[in-house]
Amino acid sequence: MSESVTLPDLVRGLASQAASTPRMARGMLRLATNRPWRRQSIGRLVEHHAQRRGDTPAVLTHDAAWTYAQLNAQANRVAHALTAAGIESGDVIALGLGNRPETLAAVVGIVKLGAVAALLPSSQRGATLAHSLDVSKARLLLCDADMAAAVDDAGADTPTRWLWDKPARDGWDDAAARFDRAATSNPPTTRAVRLEQPCYYIFTSGTTGLPKASVMTHYRFYAAMAGLGDTVLRLDAGEVLYCPLPLYHNNALTVSWGAVLASGAALALVPKFSASRFWDDIVRFRAVAFCYIGELCRYLLNQPAHKHERDHAVRVAVGNGLRPDLWDAFKHRFGIERIAEFYGASEGNLAFINAFNQDKTAGYCPMPFAVVEFDADAAAPVRDAKGRMQRVATGEPGLLIAEVTNTARFDGYTDAEASEKKLLRDCFKAGDCWFNSGDLVREQGWKHIQFVDRLGDTFRWKGENVSTTEVEGALTACDGVEEAVVYGVEVPGCDGRAGMAAITLEAGAEFDAKAIAEHLQASLPPYAVPVFLRQRAAQEATATFKYRKTELKAQGFDPAACGEPLWFRAAGGSYHKLGPGSFTKIQNQDINF
Repeated sequence: MSESVTLPDLVRGLASQAASTPRMARGMLRLATNRPWRRQSIGRLVEHHAQRRGDTPAVLTHDAAWTYAQLNAQANRVAHALTAAGIESGDVIALGLGNRPETLAAVVGIVKLGAVAALLPSSQRGATLAHSLDVSKARLLLCDADMAAAVDDAGADTPTRWLWDKPARDGWDDAAARFDRAATSNPPTTRAVRLEQPCYYIFTSGTTGLPKASVMTHYRFYAAMAGLGDTVLRLDAGEVLYCPLPLYHNNALTVSWGAVLASGAALALVPKFSASRFWDDIVRFRAVAFCYIGELCRYLLNQPAHKHERDHAVRVAVGNGLRPDLWDAFKHRFGIERIAEFYGASEGNLAFINAFNQDKTAGYCPMPFAVVEFDADAAAPVRDAKGRMQRVATGEPGLLIAEVTNTARFDGYTDAEASEKKLLRDCFKAGDCWFNSGDLVREQGWKHIQFVDRLGDTFRWKGENVSTTEVEGALTACDGVEEAVVYGVEVPGCDGRAGMAAITLEAGAEFDAKAIAEHLQASLPPYAVPVFLRQRAAQEATATFKYRKTELKAQGFDPAACGEPLWFRAAGGSYHKLGPGSFTKIQNQDINF
């Protein structure tokens, strides 16, 4: 594992991309001239491509191929229909449409009005879904049939409801009919939209509690488009980027679509990721690039050899979370020329990009950042006697923070109080302000970093951030469960951390594995259901009534270390007793999750 980036490394990386220097320079120029107050937007960009290359493919699926002209026309129908319904600049429209061309058309149509699209995760159910709708403050909800059913089941107090799919559903307006009647001309409102305006909300677990709506602006979209699209991916018009990730993720909507719109390329969508069909899709769509998260890479490496895994046109993969110990195997087995790993947070104000074609790094960032000492017990950065933070040495792990400035803006969440909690003040001098990433990283030199771990009350599993507060709430709603402490534990061969819950039962109650499993599956997204359960007679808390998790995390799911009853969630979703035998099988990766 490379722990440092040196000047010779950078020279070799740049030399390997010498032929792309003009394209990289264009991306850097876009970044340098990106100004929040400019009248520019995603909507105008799509109009530009529709005018210049209207017959060029814009969105591809297994069943459809939309050109830029078709995408723009459908977006205009959405915009005009929303205007007729009273939607204006600044209003929020909640979307639950899955991975389909209509989602992109809806986003473009919404932002052409200066309005905001709130992308609802398709995995949300019950109270979590109701909460997301509430915090979005949406005036209108536009859904497909699956999300509409989930909204009805959640009993949420939702705004006006539009259903794009057939058949009709009680309480839902026929959105398709509205769009069919609407005009296809470009709405005049698009010309007034500025880069600094919000374009969509991406829901994130943040660091604690239920999901938060992080604000994405056109300005940040354009920065990603220039930084990753022009400077790193460098797609040409007509080329295809394959996206197996959901459009409610920034990796899909901002990174992948931004890279496509940078040049007028096409985005290939599938309903969901399939490891067994991945390379067939790559060849079918003739993709030259694809996006990933770390877990996706591990799934592909665990697959048997596929006839197309090297017989393809892919030259670059873009994403985050590819573990350094898997980097070489992934790159060489599948013949990927470049790994465009990056680091960023939905609500953050900076991003690291592997622009210089280095191995085992989350990339480079020119913006002001620092890696500082962190006290795990206090869950806070270390401050000296003067209250100032201390930078760690190159190669040492520490908390990543980023300075908030006029050019590195912090857009935060829709919740002002939650946004303030992500900021650190008076870090190195009086009055300064820094964004707290909540992540441990290692600085590698030449302004490159390597991701180490996630801090706080969230952990990452199956490519998703899991909120411990949300899972604890679901557990304590189970019959017989009095207290629950949720945390992440490392599992051999797996990315991120698997969810584990230490539970205390009410007096006289018995552990009912079947009932707990059924309740959690109905209450939580699949990735948030704990993989391990631990039964405790009592929980340990600090003097301020915070649960002690450090010891629990250290003991993990080792029966010898825990000395208490343990269960693990097997294939099919049921819980089974975990003893020395099954523990050994998990350690040897004979049991997979």
